[in-house]
Amino acid sequence: MCCRGSRHRALAHLNPPVNKEEIDSYMYQTVGSNAVQYVATALGVQLFECEITGAPVLQDLGYHATPNDEVEDLYELLKDIKAQTSCTAVCSGAIFSTYQKNRVEEVCKRLDLVSIAPLWERDQDVLLQEMLDNNLVIRIIKVASIGLNKSHVGVHADSLLSHFQSINQKFGFNVCGEGGEYESLVTDCPIFAYKIKIDTSVKICHSHDDVAPVWYEKFESISVEEKPGLKELSLKERLDRTLVEGA
Repeated sequence: MCCRGSRHRALAHLNPPVNKEEIDSYMYQTVGSNAVQYVATALGVQLFECEITGAPVLQDLGYHATPNDEVEDLYELLKDIKAQTSCTAVCSGAIFSTYQKNRVEEVCKRLDLVSIAPLWERDQDVLLQEMLDNNLVIRIIKVASIGLNKSHVGVHADSLLSHFQSINQKFGFNVCGEGGEYESLVTDCPIFAYKIKIDTSVKICHSHDDVAPVWYEKFESISVEEKPGLKELSLKERLDRTLVEGA
C-alpha cells in the first residue's frame, strides 16, 4: 500500500509471468494474483501492477541494487507509483522476514520513501487472533509445510487456528505463515466496501513432497458483493469508523 500522509493512495502488486501462478519467489506472493484487482476494488484505491521479470539473484540478508534481481521490479513499480500519485510512504505487511523487510527498506531509501511495517515483530499467535477478532476473513490459498496438505487449501484461518498452534508447538510452525508455511487472501474485513467471493476454483499440486506437499488454489471465477452503507464512504472514513468501533 502506498500512502501520502494519512491517506492511502494506491495498491502495489507484482504479478507472476503470464500463464504462471506459482514461481517460488523469495519476495512476493504470486498465488492468487488474479484476485488483487478485487482487493483494490474492495478498498477503493487505484491498483498499480507490473510483471516479475527478475529472480532472487542476491540472496544475502542485506541488499543493494542488483541487475536482474526480482527486487528491482519492485523498485520500478514504486518509482512509477510515486511519479503518478506523489505518495511519500510504503506500508508492507512484514512480520518476521528480515530478508523481505530489508529489501523493501532499501528500495524505499533509493526512492526517498518512508517504509512502514506496522506488524513488525508482533507475536504471531496473538496477531492472528487479533485479526480474526477484528473480523478479517482469511482464506488459505497455498500450503507448503509439514502438518498441512490439500485439505487445508480453501479453508478459512479461523477454523485452522488451533491446528496452527498445535503444529507450532510440534515443529516451530509460524502461525502467520511468515516462513512460507502458507499463503492467504483476505476476502473481507471492516474497511472493505465489498466482500470478495471465490465462485469457482481448483486445487493444484505444485510439489508432491511426502513430508510437506505444496498445494495451491487457482481461482477460476471471482466476484464482489457490495456491503450496505460502505460504498459511499472513503477508505479513510471506513478506517476512522473501524478505529472508533474498536476502541
